[in-house]
Order: sequence, then structure tokens, then C-alpha cells
Amino acid sequence: MYIWQNLTEVGTLKKLAGETAIYGMSSIIGRFLNWWLVPYYSRIFLPEEYGVVTNLYSYVAFLLVILTFGMETGFFRFANKTQQNDKIYSTSAFSLFGSSLLFVAIAFIFSGKLAGFLDYPNSKQYIEWLAVIVALDAATAIPFANLRLEGKAVRFATLKMVNIFFNIFFNVFFLTVCPYILKSNPDSFVRFIYHPEFGVGYVFISNLIASVITLIMLIPEIRKIKLLFDWRLFREMFWYSFPILLVGIAGMVNQNIDKILIPELIPAAQKPMEQLGIYGANYKLAVIMNMFIQAFRYSFEPFFFSHQKNSNSRLIYAHVMKYFVIFGLLIFLGITLFIDVFKIIIGSEYHSGLKVVPAVLMANLFMGIYFNLSLWYKLSDKTWMGAWIAGIGAVLTIAANVLLIPVMGYMGSAYGVLVCFIIMTIISYVVGQKYYRVDYDLKRILMYLAVAVGFYYLSDQVHFSSSLIEYGLNISLFSAFLVVVFFAEKNDIRSLLKR
Repeated sequence: MYIWQNLTEVGTLKKLAGETAIYGMSSIIGRFLNWWLVPYYSRIFLPEEYGVVTNLYSYVAFLLVILTFGMETGFFRFANKTQQNDKIYSTSAFSLFGSSLLFVAIAFIFSGKLAGFLDYPNSKQYIEWLAVIVALDAATAIPFANLRLEGKAVRFATLKMVNIFFNIFFNVFFLTVCPYILKSNPDSFVRFIYHPEFGVGYVFISNLIASVITLIMLIPEIRKIKLLFDWRLFREMFWYSFPILLVGIAGMVNQNIDKILIPELIPAAQKPMEQLGIYGANYKLAVIMNMFIQAFRYSFEPFFFSHQKNSNSRLIYAHVMKYFVIFGLLIFLGITLFIDVFKIIIGSEYHSGLKVVPAVLMANLFMGIYFNLSLWYKLSDKTWMGAWIAGIGAVLTIAANVLLIPVMGYMGSAYGVLVCFIIMTIISYVVGQKYYRVDYDLKRILMYLAVAVGFYYLSDQVHFSSSLIEYGLNISLFSAFLVVVFFAEKNDIRSLLKR
């Protein structure tokens, strides 16, 4: 049992919680607003049309990881390791600017061939728009990372919120306002900027406009970049970061390869794009877990680098892990116990995919636990070992998808990614304890996992004719989990309140 050791530890954890709250509020509010695009799309596009959006954004996720090639983590590592922040900032920023420009040039030259390869032969403009979106996001990664390094969480959160606001605004403008205006006034000026045949293309156009606006708002941060590029420093940062790139690619395989493989592994007679649209919409119902994990990642990475020299840092990391799992399980239970409430968010033609939500939520929680554990290879400069573990996970995910999708459809993807992250978490914990030992409270963590999964299983198996009684049972189960946590952690809670 852990007890708060001193005021420094409490203050440190409160600082992490405060920054996570700022990142979290922007992420929660922003993604919550963005989340409403899912029910919006589900009522505008047919499942097979929404499948196109799901499919192409899966490629975007891969490309963004490749173009940033782990340089964000390298930036944090070297900025906390040396006092040459200007040189580190400029060198890492210029490296991503260069890779982004090269990528855009290649994408535009081969956009027609790429569109044909992806089975969108008449939509090469999709490839070009997405290429610019990815390049802008990659090029601004280091300025955003510098805001995190400087502790400017509010500025960071504001820029992210602005991006999401404009993305939503232009989606609504192109997909609802413009058609309405043209319907009532065919000769309106809108006919010059809106073409109905673009369809889902306006999803990408809206994203592109929002990315350009964000770039403009980042100009004050970009102007801080000096005309410095140190090749020796770049080589050091690159070889530190390259394994992080492999980890990132493997992570994208685990999270997105299913959305690429489903159209390839499900026979045409079973309408693969329709199934992908249903799967993608229900996958988005796990967005609250994703928001929590993303907010935590924004604050935790610079946090553990900056506190590694503290005498009680490993105890702090252990505390962080335990409370991360507790909050993650509260989200898991909150969504799965009340899935009937959350399902109204998406159109009724997508409800057949609700069965994937519990597996996806738990998979995302283990992804967060794995990220939490990953501090061992980043702090011990053994990033190559992290790449090997991530590679094992990627192989497992691909194998599971190839084997299970033809048999179970998209449920095979959900189960595959869950098993993958559980195995990766176990491997990372076992190996990490040999190189950077942290005494995590495994007994409590496993107990909380067992109780939460048990409560979900009980709710899933027990049904009543009255929905009111079922809601009463689920409220009781959620409350019971809170009671279990309170009595197990009461000493820590009381100590924290006294501090």
C-alpha cells in the first residue's frame, strides 16, 4: 500500500493533474464537439460512404507518424538533457518542415496512381488534400511540442480547440448550409464554391481549411525558430527517435490496420465498406477513453522526463499508473453500463455494431497502460527495445485481423487489438522491470480490473423486462465500484486532503 510521502510528491502529482486537466478539458470539449460529427455524418452519409472517410483517415494516421518520425519524443529528451534549447528547437523543427515539403511534392506527383492503388481512381483530389493536411500537422508538431515543454498548456489547448471549431464549422457549412441555400436559391453565389458531387470530399476540405488556420495562429511560435540546423545534433536526435518512429508505426498498425484490412478481407457480397462504416462509427463511441488517454499523454511525457532525477520519481510513477487505471475503468464502466444512452448518438442503421464498444474501450485502456509503462525505455535510452515490443504487437494485430476478420467480421478486429495490447502490456512490464524498476501496485490494479470487468459481465448477462430496473442495477454497479475504490484508497485520499 502506498501512502503520500511528502509535500513535494503531492505537489508534483497535483501539477501533473492540473496540466492533464487543462489538456483534458480542451481535449474533452474539443473532441466532444468533434465527436458530434460522427452522428452528423451517420445521418448524412450511408454507411458505405462513411466507410470511405474511415478508410482514408486510417492512412492519414500512419502517414502522420511517419512524417514526424518520433521527433517529438526526441525533442523532449534532448531539451531536458542539454541547455541548447534554441538549437534543439530549430533543428528538430526544420527536419519536420523538410520531410513535410518532400512528402507533399511526392503525393502531388503520384496522386493519380495512389488514388488508383487505394481503389479511388476518380478521386485523386482526396489524396492531394489529405497530403497537405498531413504535412501541415507534421510541420507544426514541434511548435506544439515546444508549447508543452514550456508549460503553456492553455495556449496549446486554445489552438487545438480553434482547429476543431473551424473543422466542425466548415463541415456544417459545406454539408448542410450550402445545400440548403442552393435548394432555396439555385442562383446563389454558393454555386461557385459548392459542388454536390464532391460528397464526402467536403470532410477533407473542412479539415484542410482548419489546418491552414491553425498554422497561421502558430506563427508566433514558428517565428521563435532560429535559422539553425546542426547536422550532428540531428543525427543524435534521429537515432534516438527512430525507434520511437517504429513504435509509432506499430501503434498505428494496432489501432488502424483493421480499417484498412476490413474492405480487403470481407467478401464484396457482404458489403465490406458498409461494415467498415458501421465499425468505424461504433469505434468512435470509445472517444471518451481516447480523450482521457490523449490528455494524459500530452502532460505525462514532458512530466516524466523532467522529474526523472527526483529521489521519489519512481514512487510517483507508480501512483500515476494506479490512478490512471482507476479513471480509465470509470470511463469503461460509464460507457458500457449505459450503452443504451450512448447509442442514440449514432444513427439506428449503425446500432448493429454496438457489440464492439466494450472490447475497443478495454483495448484503448491497455494502450494507455502500455504508454504509461513505456517510460522505462525512454528514460534508459533503450528505445530500440520499445520498437521490438511494438513490432511484436503489430505482427500479432495483423495476424489476428487476417485470421479473424474472414470468420467474425469486424468483431475479429476488436478482439484482435484487445489481445494485442494486453500482450504488449505484459511484455513491456516484465522487460521494463529489469532495466528501470518501478514498484507498481499490481495487486490493487489487477483487483480493480477484475471488479470492473466482473461488473460489466454481470450487467451484460442479467436482463429485466423493465428498463428502469436495468438502469437501477447499472447505477448500483457503478456506485459499487466507486465504493470499492474509496475504501481501498481511503488512506491516500485522506492524506491528500490533509496536505
